[in-house]
Amino acid sequence: MNYAKKIAAWGDNHHPWILDIVRIILGLFLMNKGIVFLKDSGYLRDIILEKEAIHQPSSLVSAIVFYVSYIHVLGGGLMTLGLFTRLWAVLQFPVVFGAVFLVNFIRPFVFAELWLSIIVLSLLLLFIVIGSGPG
Repeated sequence: MNYAKKIAAWGDNHHPWILDIVRIILGLFLMNKGIVFLKDSGYLRDIILEKEAIHQPSSLVSAIVFYVSYIHVLGGGLMTLGLFTRLWAVLQFPVVFGAVFLVNFIRPFVFAELWLSIIVLSLLLLFIVIGSGPG
């Protein structure tokens, strides 16, 4: 057995259960955020267009709102279940990256949202690397 397979086998046998809890909480949080965006898409549209930082056609903004909302709902739900965790983390990474570096720096006085976005971005990066665990 080569070294990489030994590491993978050790990781599968010693997967900390706390990471499963963290993955479930992250998935539920993202799914909830997506539902909030679906219920009030005008709020998300206002965030994207705040202070006229982005001058884009209405159809592009609508596509971004659609992508962000549905990727959070679907990805969060499937991450909660542990299905295709890496794939959904990769698909959500650009959205949260944009929230950290575009939206939160436009509104610099909302520190709670900035830190929450940074934590979510870090957790998505973690789950891109480790996946959902053994299975």
